[in-house]
Amino acid sequence: MKLFITAAFSFSLAIISYACLSGEEKKESPEEQVSDVAESLNAEPPNESSVVLSAIMPKGINAKPPFSLESLQDDFDEFSWQSFIALNWPANADGTPNTNLTIGEQQAGANVWQLWKSSREVFLPNGAKPNAWGEVENVPKVCRNLSEEELKKGIIQLTQVGKTPNVLDESGEPFQTGPLIDQNGQYTRYEILVNEIMFDYIVDNKLYNQEGQKAFNQDANFPGSVPNTDTMGAIMVKAAWVKMGGKYDKSKFHTTYALVYNNPEEQEGVEEACELVEVGLVGFHIGHKTKSDPQWIWSTFEHVDNVPTKGEARNKDFYNYYSADSDYPVNEPPARPWDPATKYTTPSQIERVIPITKEAQAINKKWQEALRAAVPNNVWANYELVSTQWPTKPESVTDPAGAPAPPFLANTTLESYIQGKIKQTSSSCINCHNNASMTNGKFSDFTYLLQRAQKEKN
Repeated sequence: MKLFITAAFSFSLAIISYACLSGEEKKESPEEQVSDVAESLNAEPPNESSVVLSAIMPKGINAKPPFSLESLQDDFDEFSWQSFIALNWPANADGTPNTNLTIGEQQAGANVWQLWKSSREVFLPNGAKPNAWGEVENVPKVCRNLSEEELKKGIIQLTQVGKTPNVLDESGEPFQTGPLIDQNGQYTRYEILVNEIMFDYIVDNKLYNQEGQKAFNQDANFPGSVPNTDTMGAIMVKAAWVKMGGKYDKSKFHTTYALVYNNPEEQEGVEEACELVEVGLVGFHIGHKTKSDPQWIWSTFEHVDNVPTKGEARNKDFYNYYSADSDYPVNEPPARPWDPATKYTTPSQIERVIPITKEAQAINKKWQEALRAAVPNNVWANYELVSTQWPTKPESVTDPAGAPAPPFLANTTLESYIQGKIKQTSSSCINCHNNASMTNGKFSDFTYLLQRAQKEKN
């Protein structure tokens, strides 16, 4: 099985945080925004029913006029659920969807996105060229000390090439805002993966090392999906995982086996170590570039038991990242030093700052009911869409971020400590990624991944 995670960013927290949080919200009337997005829309034709459990990845929204900001938000949220279903469909050995199964029927094996390339496979030490799509990747040397039986657990055959179990080697949230500690006192683990289209663009243009980026000497421009065609665009996924056992009931999670690697390059003082661990999915973030949305469409999902919402009643007996008995400060990262090898760290106390809207809740309920109807006790019904961020003015000359709606979006497992509605402080996917650049200083097309390129070895 293949879930590899990249090493920590090499540039400083101060620079990253400023770049991510410095976007300004543009003031325009709803009429102007709807007019612009409707004019640029290259939509797929509406389905008779928006609730179709399909392995086909959508390439654009199913727009249903008359247009309004509210109706378009619903259309993008439906797009997010369609994407979530397609990406989490059971996979064949070659990474294609297994259409003999439906989502939730397969308890073992990988889903479609889990056979993509992880960032640690793309940006290699000494700027080496990545292995071809589908070829086996190397694991950290210390992981090879595990027994053959351990290494075989969860192995997936991909085009007759043995795949190692997933390697999770990031224990800090994106942009180093701090680690997230679960209810067992263990570090949450993260990974980033890209689809074949995005991978091919990086390899073909030699953007996997600093010398290649310097020679490229222009802004990156990943392909975008085109509705009603065979053209699929770049997609990247960020996932957050929690170690199973202890207080967690694994029957409620999508689980997999991972080689959990303590990366000495991530934090000072961390000692290299590796173990085979069963982990459960708690956060899932999708970035999808389409022709109509060059700022990408950003969809974020979470496990339904992750956290309570600030100011609302606590309606669950157990939360993955909150305890009524804890007096730990809410939405505050743990004290340094940060070392995932620590046997027990005080669990994080997280609340959702921006509530999931009633409209999104209704859409979630509809899709969750469809999942349960297809497969009783379908584990994927335990996940919910937080929201979808999309550009309302994708062709704007004055605002390269495209006036995103909603203006702020945060996943409580990926942006736990930068939630809210404060300009230049709170999380906003598009405004954040609008500042992303390559190592050559050129725009990297709304992804920070290209910053991970290393120098080529002489």
